[in-house]
Amino acid sequence: LFLLFTVSLLAESLNIEEAISIIKSSNLEIKVAEEGVRETSLKVDEVSGLSWGKLDFTQSIMRSNDSGNVFGFKLASREASFGDFGFDEFLEPLGAMMQGQQVDQQALLETQPDLLNYPDARNHFQSKLTYQLPLYTGGQLSSYKELTHQMERLSKLDKDGVVREKIYELKKSYSDMALLNATIKNLEQILGNLQTLENMAKAMIQEGYGKELDLLEVQARKTSVDRIVSQMNSRKELLYHYLSFLLNRDVKEIDAHCVDMPMPELNEDTIIQNSIDIQKAQTGLEIKKDMIDIETSKYFPVVGAFAEVQTSDDTFLGDANDHKSYTIGIQLTWNIFNGGVDRASVERAKVEKLKMDNQVKLAKEGIKLQYSKILTEIANYNDEITSLEKELELSTKIYENYEGRYRESLKSMSEVIVKQSEQIQKIMELLQTRNKRNERVLALEKLYKGENL
Repeated sequence: LFLLFTVSLLAESLNIEEAISIIKSSNLEIKVAEEGVRETSLKVDEVSGLSWGKLDFTQSIMRSNDSGNVFGFKLASREASFGDFGFDEFLEPLGAMMQGQQVDQQALLETQPDLLNYPDARNHFQSKLTYQLPLYTGGQLSSYKELTHQMERLSKLDKDGVVREKIYELKKSYSDMALLNATIKNLEQILGNLQTLENMAKAMIQEGYGKELDLLEVQARKTSVDRIVSQMNSRKELLYHYLSFLLNRDVKEIDAHCVDMPMPELNEDTIIQNSIDIQKAQTGLEIKKDMIDIETSKYFPVVGAFAEVQTSDDTFLGDANDHKSYTIGIQLTWNIFNGGVDRASVERAKVEKLKMDNQVKLAKEGIKLQYSKILTEIANYNDEITSLEKELELSTKIYENYEGRYRESLKSMSEVIVKQSEQIQKIMELLQTRNKRNERVLALEKLYKGENL
């Protein structure tokens, strides 16, 4: 249903509100930024999960005839016996000695038990569950949690920045399209005037009052204006291609009628409070504070608890209940001295925090400067547009006057064409100035993270 709705929208003239809705859901760059947010959110989950410790299952399968290993296997399986110590070679001489017979005690002590030193190879299956839980980390774990939350917030601001940039590009394209349409309309009106002038020249030539050169001049001017219109239409086609790229859809027609972008109702304080760039700088400052806490936590001990249960046998899970064993404990690790590395790390983190603090201040001052600069530029462009509109109105009336006087043979065709060229020049100047003014208005809007983004 959503796809059908989107297709129906694109089949008609697409207005700016519909386009903004589509770009938020379909633009590929925005989708990449959203995946970045999701990736950072998963990192938050990873760090949060460390507080719950970890449970590992280990299954070992071994075979060895090493005396230490074989004896260790039997101990782990609770199956060790005195016979494993070679008592079969020790008991007979010991019994003879107890009966009063002479026995070389030194030789007895130097007896090397064959079963102990050369045991038969043995299989060993060990199944083990181990649970480890951090009890105290000196605040390091909580600082890492807060750090990842700030990183998540930063990635969301990055995504908002991408959305802001894409909407800026979209609105700029709509503004360019509206200006192109208005300019083409004016040029087509001029083409109509030139056609009238051409017909007039032909009629005057037939009546013997005109010259062939007059007809060639007006036809040359008409061709020139046709070329300008063709260039404008080519720019429109390129704009449609770019809009299709932005919306990730095939766009054929849009509803672009706003020639002069309206000024957003913003003040300096509102922009500073809601600027994405300043929010990113402030988030970076919070990250630096967390880094200080993380480095400081290295001064404190780390305490962890662990519990382990296992069963061992020469077959898999053989007599598992009889051969089971457990181990529990608490471990404390405390780095007492490491050559001053921790102190240097804390000081470095503090310096980075001070540096970021200045960057936040610099970002605010930069936004203020941009705000003042953009307002001044918009005011200048407004004055220039007002002046150019009056100049265009004047050049149009002058052209109409010269056209009427040409009919009366009081002005030459060359003079009429010159005045018509001045009219076209004013139209193009007005187009360029309005384009610059709209770009500045959109730049002002881009400084602000508002609901329309």
